[in-house]
Amino acid sequence: MLLLMICKKGRSILIKSKYKSYKRDYPSLPWIMKQTWIDNLFIHYPVKKEVLQKLVPTSLKVDTYDGFGWVSVVPYLITDMRGRGLPPLPGIKEYPGFNIRTYVMVNDKPGVFFFYLAAANWFAAKCAKTFFGLPYFFEPLKMERHDESVFFEGKMSKGQFNCQYHPISTPYMTSAGSLDEWLLERYCLYTINKQGKPLQCNILHPSWIVFDGEAKIQENILRRNFNIVPESEKPILHVAKRADVRIWPLVKGE
Repeated sequence: MLLLMICKKGRSILIKSKYKSYKRDYPSLPWIMKQTWIDNLFIHYPVKKEVLQKLVPTSLKVDTYDGFGWVSVVPYLITDMRGRGLPPLPGIKEYPGFNIRTYVMVNDKPGVFFFYLAAANWFAAKCAKTFFGLPYFFEPLKMERHDESVFFEGKMSKGQFNCQYHPISTPYMTSAGSLDEWLLERYCLYTINKQGKPLQCNILHPSWIVFDGEAKIQENILRRNFNIVPESEKPILHVAKRADVRIWPLVKGE
């Protein structure tokens, strides 16, 4: 029993060390869920700060890089979803996901705010909407991989989004102070309660290892379905093959 306790404590220290960086702190509360994100595509568009500030709750401040806010469209595959200490949830082995997010701050702590999230699993979407207060919807999403290319199709209530994407560079980690780092290294999501006060959920994983990406995108879903007009129609693309994620409970925004 003593050996087991020591091993568990040592593993906890290793996990904390793995996630600790100047960008994030390991929360004092225990994490409650883990999942793995596969074949992530990040499609980043610059948008005027004034436009985005009108679209987010007043208790959140739009974060900017070189004077611009940013919005990202993200298709990906979710696998190995399970509660802490539990086996994978039955019927949720893997499913495609999709989100549209922007970048915000609360008391100088950076995070993301979701305009819309979709999952091709009813139970997962329902749980996220109920317990995390997120705008999550069960939608018919499809995702297939052929060699290095990934095909994503989403016929969603908020509009259709189809794309084909693949990496075009060697893998790399983001550089300190770069736009890549600013966009990707975010470890907190924000939502609001019924009184409009910010709530936060910490989400940790090792720093992203990404590729530059190339994608064929049929339609800009932001302009057509969310009335968000980017400053450039040529997005920045990142592809990330995997992230092993820990998720914490929703708490009051710091």
